[in-house]
Amino acid sequence: MNSPQDPYLRSNELLSHAQCRLLVVDVQEKLIPAIPVADRLIFECSRLIRAARLFEIPVHATEQYPKGLGGTVPELAQLLDSPADKLRFSCGEVLNWGAAADQTDGRYKVLVIGMEAHVCVLQTVLDLLAGGYQVYVAADAVASRKKMDWQIALRRMEASGAVILTAESAMFEWCEASGSETFRQISKLIQETPPGE
Repeated sequence: MNSPQDPYLRSNELLSHAQCRLLVVDVQEKLIPAIPVADRLIFECSRLIRAARLFEIPVHATEQYPKGLGGTVPELAQLLDSPADKLRFSCGEVLNWGAAADQTDGRYKVLVIGMEAHVCVLQTVLDLLAGGYQVYVAADAVASRKKMDWQIALRRMEASGAVILTAESAMFEWCEASGSETFRQISKLIQETPPGE
């Protein structure tokens, strides 16, 4: 959507920072050791949280039964406000956002990251889609213990209407253009090297 002040026509499929929320699902201390790509997951989640803050995108986070599974990993916890505790696998209940049509701030697009892709991420994405949200999933910022679970979850979410993209693609869509101070800061995030590379 375009405002009268911005006559340039942009696709509604793009992840506009003015219409977006970021949701970080259950990246917790006692779950993370079982994730083969844990370092990469934390790295990409951290970059997206920091990028969202640059664009003043609301960042929400959840924790699944933190009493038993521990809190959010320290690398991300320091970047987040207090996560919402939950027992239901889907985050929909604790977020209490209601339907997309009811949002008064115009933020009806949600970028979902975290774990596990085939359980809490998948169920959250499907519930958000049912609520009318335009949902995006950063494939390199979600994970499962098993590669097949992650792959099938991404396929199912996409088949259900979610847009699958990468963390870097999301950051560039939020940025929209080069030449600004925000772009310079995003460029620094993009140039960061993932662990082990």
